[in-house]
Parts: sequence; C-alpha cells; structure tokens
Amino acid sequence: MQIRHLPYQDPGEPDVRSGTRLLVWLGRRQWGGQLAALCWGLVMQLGITTLPLGVGLAVQAVVDGSGGGLAVACGILAVQGVVIAVSDGLLHRAAVTNWITAAARVQQLLARKTAELGAVLTRRVAAGEVVAVSTADVEKIGWFVEVLSRFAAAALTLLAVCVGLVLYQPELGLPVALCLPLLAVAPLPLLPHATRRADTQREKAGRATELASDTVAGLRVLRGIGGEELFLDRYRKASQEVRAAAVRSARSWALIAAVQVVLPGLLLIGVVAYGAKLALDGRITAGELVTVYGAVMLTQYPLRGFEELAMAYSFSRPSATRAARVLALSRTDRPTVPVSPGGEAPGGDLYDPASGLLAPGGLMTAVVCGDPDAAGRLADRLGGHPAGEDADAGEHVSVLLGGVPLDGLALEAARTAVLVQDKDPVLLSGTLRELLDVPSSGAVSAREALAAAQCGDVLAALAQGSPDPDGEPADARITERGRSLSGGQRQRLALARSLVTDPEVLVLDEPTSAVDSHTEARVAAGVRRLRAGRTTVVFTSSPLLLDRADRVVLVRDGTAAATGTHRELLLSDPVYRAVVSRAPVPAEESA
Repeated sequence: MQIRHLPYQDPGEPDVRSGTRLLVWLGRRQWGGQLAALCWGLVMQLGITTLPLGVGLAVQAVVDGSGGGLAVACGILAVQGVVIAVSDGLLHRAAVTNWITAAARVQQLLARKTAELGAVLTRRVAAGEVVAVSTADVEKIGWFVEVLSRFAAAALTLLAVCVGLVLYQPELGLPVALCLPLLAVAPLPLLPHATRRADTQREKAGRATELASDTVAGLRVLRGIGGEELFLDRYRKASQEVRAAAVRSARSWALIAAVQVVLPGLLLIGVVAYGAKLALDGRITAGELVTVYGAVMLTQYPLRGFEELAMAYSFSRPSATRAARVLALSRTDRPTVPVSPGGEAPGGDLYDPASGLLAPGGLMTAVVCGDPDAAGRLADRLGGHPAGEDADAGEHVSVLLGGVPLDGLALEAARTAVLVQDKDPVLLSGTLRELLDVPSSGAVSAREALAAAQCGDVLAALAQGSPDPDGEPADARITERGRSLSGGQRQRLALARSLVTDPEVLVLDEPTSAVDSHTEARVAAGVRRLRAGRTTVVFTSSPLLLDRADRVVLVRDGTAAATGTHRELLLSDPVYRAVVSRAPVPAEESA
C-alpha cells in the first residue's frame, strides 16, 4: 500500500475488543509495508553494526603493514557506507508510509463510524473525545504501527550481532552475547511506573482541556456574573497539575533512557578491560579487539528500538483503547430488515410502541409535550437514532415504519425514509447553494423550499454580503454555524434544507420557536402546502402550527394521552389547553 493509493476502498472490519487487539489488527493489515520496513531496517542496522569489521581489518592491515589488506578494508567500508545510505533512505520512506497509511485507515474507520451513527455518536461519546481520537490519538496509533517493523529489525540485528561475535571471536564475543539480551530487557521493570505516570498526565491534560473549553464557551455568562477569575484560578491550578504530572512522566522516561546509556557504557568498559588483557596475552589481535569494541558500541542504536517500542506502546495503547471504544459503537444490534428490490424503505404509518404515538402516513401530525427534553428524546426515537429501552422489561423497543422496525432497516434506507430536524439545527459554513445541495428526491426545488420556509428576508441579508455584483444570494457565504444570521433566520434556513430533502417522513422539533407569530403563520401554511401527501410530525406547542395539523397528539409522562384536532382538544382536554395556553396545569389533572 502506497500513500498515493489512499483512501482505502475498504478499510476493513477492525478488531475492537481492546486497544491492544486494534493495534495488532492494524499491524497485520499492513504486512507488505511492515515487511518492506523490516527488510530495509535490517539491512541498515546490520550495515551500521558491521562497520567495525571494516575498521578492524584496516587497523590490523596497518599493524601488519599490508597495503593490499588496507585497500580491501577501505573498499569494504565504502560499500558499507553506500548500503547504509541507501537503506536508511528507503527505511525512512517505508516507515513514514506505514505511519501515514495506518493513521489514514483509522481515520477512515472513524469517518465511516461517524457517518453510520450520525447524531447518536455525540450522545454516546463526548464530542471532544471524538475530536481527540480523530487527531492526536490517530497519530500515536500510527506511530506504534510504524515502530513495529523497526523494532523487529532491531531485535534481529542484536541476534545477528550476538551470533556473529561468538563466531568471530568466541573468547570475547561470548560474554558480550550473554550481556546484550539482558541490556535489551533491562528497562522493562521501569515501564509500568512510567506508563502509569504517562496515563496520569494524559488524564490531567484532558481535564484541563475540558475546563478550558467550558470556560471559553461560557465566557460571556462568566463575565456577566463576575466569575471569570474563579474559573481562571481553577484553570491555573489544573494547568499546574498537568505541568507537574508532565515533569514526573519525563523523569520516568529519562531514567529509562539513562539505563539504556549507562548499562551499554559499563559493558563497553568491561569489553575494553577484558579485551586488552586478552590482546596483551596474545590471545586476540588488535584488529579483533577494535572490531568487537566497535560492534558493542554500535549496538546502542538497535537497543534504542526496544526503548522506542515501549514508549510507543505506552502512549498508543490508551489512544487505541479510545479509538476501539468509538469503533465498537453500533447503531443497532437488530438484524437488518430486507427492503424492497429497488432499495426503497417501506412507507406507511410511523408508530412508536414505547409511547403509543401514531403518525398516519400522508398526514401532518402535531405532538404536544409539556417537557421539551422529553419531546427531543421522542423526536430522536422517531428518527431511529437512540433505540428506546423498556424500563420494566428491559427489552429493545423500536419505532415501526409501515410495520417494519426502523432501526432494523439498512442505514441508507432508514435515513432516506425519516429525517429528524433538531430544535437547534447546525448550519455548516459555505454558500447557500452548498447548504441546499443535499441528497433529495428532486420533487422539491430549493426555490420552493425557501419560499415555504419564508426565507425572503434571509435571502436579502445574504445578497448584501454576496461577492457577486448583482447580489446573488446563492453565492453568499454562511459563516460557521450561521453565526452571522439571527436565530430565526438560521431556523428557517435549516427548515428549507429539510424541505428540499423531501423524505418520506419529516420530523420537526420546534421548527418555529425563534420566529415571530406573523412569520410563523406563513411558515405553517408553507410547510402544510409543500408536505401535502407526505408524513410530517411536528413537535410544537404553538397554536398556529397546531391548527394546521391534521391531527394532534398530547404526550404526558412519555405516553400518548389524547388524540384529536387542535380545536377538539382545546375544548375537551384541560391539560392540553393549559400546555398550549402556557397556563398552569389543573391540580386534579397533575396529581
């Protein structure tokens, strides 16, 4: 796999049982790149560790006064230099490719999971955690996958050096071969402590970041109540805790690095002392002593591979655990329900068994809830997002569309069938043309949708900021989340976007809460006209919208309590009358 081949046509099905299993799965999925990095890493590290062989031959040639031997030694060193330079460049290329492709695979998996879950994702996992997993955590995961092949090359290099030294000079090479494996595993007892400190640092850094985000988001309120200094002091304290934790973590890793330097240094001293004694006794030559000494000195390079793998695993395991937790989320555990041969979702009545709410097909149904939060949860359930749970039996409860469980449909079919517009819809940055360029049936044009949502004043406001000299509103840019527009304007643009989509079932949660009554009446008429023959569910307590509905359902305590037209319920149901008129609920009814 090369970078030019990204993105993957199919990133695969990850093993999300644990963070470690996800890392192993990623490594296995890139066996070709891992093998290439292993080969080039082995060539480079063997080239580095065998440099003392050429140096030893050159020294011995000088001692023996052999010009031919010196020429051969220089030729060997030149070949080794070329091999090291070429293999180092190719290793770097392969390693970076492994890093980027592993990170890209995880990002594709996360993007696919985000598209699959939609709004459910941020209800199950904090938005900040999703962003962290998609950015910093992805880089750490890619780092570990890239290090695997270089670590394998380092381990094989050490093994080759040990075998080579024993064969080259058994009397001096055997003690070295026995000591090198001990040096490789010497930092292992220190790793758990360093890992715990690193985890503590990340935990404190996460809390500090969360505190900073909350403070910035609520800065206007904090200034209004004079609480900015209080939160600033809290952030200072949290920041100092992060600094102290980072220093403690750095000390642990510095100790591991020191062990990787001190122990090989002690081995070098031992090699020099013992080798000098052997050379004075005439049991080894000066060239052999130089060769063994140089080989031991250069083994520090592959030994660092063990330290880097430990660090990479320590930092990437929590990141992989978070990524696995996100990737393990599922929209539903129910089997997928077959759809029609044309791929279309079933139509008909929309029914929620948990509440008893029924929205007949082709009609406009208004739902009145005294609790706005309960209305939002019910609207989400009608869209098949978070599946309801029966509190008594603990059994799965799914909304039915035409008698078919909605959350059992194929994802694309379910999203085509039902669209839910939240009470606080998000407008993405871009032009108005891009905002309204959404998947749709094609039956409703953008002009018709804008007219039904009463967006005339919005178009006029956008035309003033359009780069087109003629003031074309469609080319005007909408800032992030539509902050340049008023709340009512944002709400009506979001409604127009939903109307353009023209789904089989449209669920609107308080679509006119930020609109004045005159505009609201026109919006109600426009939605009724444009959605004729389509199933529409509107969560509202506005009499203007309720009077336009074919039927109205009053939901109390999570259950459909009354059904009728707006005028019928006004006359017959005191609770409904109280909710719609914003009057207190009668005592005998609320008991």
